[in-house]
Amino acid sequence: MNPLSALPEQPFLHREKNGDVLMDIHVVPNAARTMVTGLYGETGQLALRLRLHAPPVDGKANQALLKWLAGYLGVPQHAVTLARGDTSRRKQLRISAAAASQARWSELLKALA
Repeated sequence: MNPLSALPEQPFLHREKNGDVLMDIHVVPNAARTMVTGLYGETGQLALRLRLHAPPVDGKANQALLKWLAGYLGVPQHAVTLARGDTSRRKQLRISAAAASQARWSELLKALA
């Protein structure tokens, strides 16, 4: 099986030409615990909605988001970077091609179900 085909078809996931994966996320900070709560937005602009147990102060929420997602997908933390949305609730994360081919996408799909 081609590892690149393991990426599930989801409106918030986009594969770039180099194999990296972009993930659109809508973050709700200061939650009691970090968890996926579904999708957010309109058709064509859907993002994964995530309640995040971190304050939106001094980049703490961004760092917590990157660390949580890397652990959740089972990829190295350095493979997940913030592409857009440093100070916004709407963020776009980049997962390197090598990490994306090894990521546990099924865990993410279970959380959405």
